This record gives sequence, structure tokens and C-alpha cells, in this order.
Amino acid sequence: MKKSLNGYSRRIVLHFTKDIWDTPIVYRLVKDYNLIFNILKANILPRQESYLVMELIGDTKKDFDRGIDYLRRSGVSIQPVERDIRWLEKKCVQCGACASICPSGAFIIDRGNNMTIRFDPNLCSACSLCVKGCPVRAIEAEL
Repeated sequence: MKKSLNGYSRRIVLHFTKDIWDTPIVYRLVKDYNLIFNILKANILPRQESYLVMELIGDTKKDFDRGIDYLRRSGVSIQPVERDIRWLEKKCVQCGACASICPSGAFIIDRGNNMTIRFDPNLCSACSLCVKGCPVRAIEAEL
């Protein structure tokens, strides 16, 4: 968890079972625990296992921790995003395919440095488009 200007923040992946896919969990995070959310990616399907990638922000560590406890009690599995996308820089051939399809700007072409690829994991939304688009498999996902 990191301290941000808005409080405490963490990017997480929420995994929902088919039994709780229609529970208003995010609403409860806002209403009961004073948390702010930013949805980065979602795959929510009726009566099926689903997941939601989000940034969760709380004004106080207490509110944040209470919200995380609520998620766990509700049957939601929580995984941090930070360990999901890994760029294998030595394997990268600098083709730029990842930068051309990255919606969050985590992969960019550094035009001032001989057109090399740079990866900023703090911008990554774990959408995995880069994994599919990399022709040499220099990007891996653990989602």
C-alpha cells in the first residue's frame, strides 16, 4: 500500500465467484468505508467467475483496511496488481508493439533515447494487451 495525495492507495485485482457476481460490493466500499475506486479493467459475467482490476483509495489507513477486510469477508479474493505484468527487458527487441497497444501509457517509446522502450509499472492497469501483442514474448502476466 502506498500513501498518495488522496490517502492510501493500492491497485488490486478482485476475483468474484459465481455466487457473488451480483452483490453490490463496490457500492458498499464507497458507502460504508469511504473509499474511492477507479476501475482499470473488468470482466464481469452473469453467474460466472469474474474479476475486476481497480485502484482503491482511502483517506485513512483505517478506512482502507476496513474495506479490504470487508472484501475478504464477502468472499472476494484479492491480489495485488504489482506482480501481474513483468517486462523481460533483455528479451525485448524494441519493436514497439507493446507501446502501440498499451492503453494506460505504461509502455512508451523514448524518442530521446534512440527510440527505446520504457516500462512504468506504476501506470500499468494489468489489461494484458501487451502480453498478447508482443511478438517475442518479452512480457509475461501472472493474472
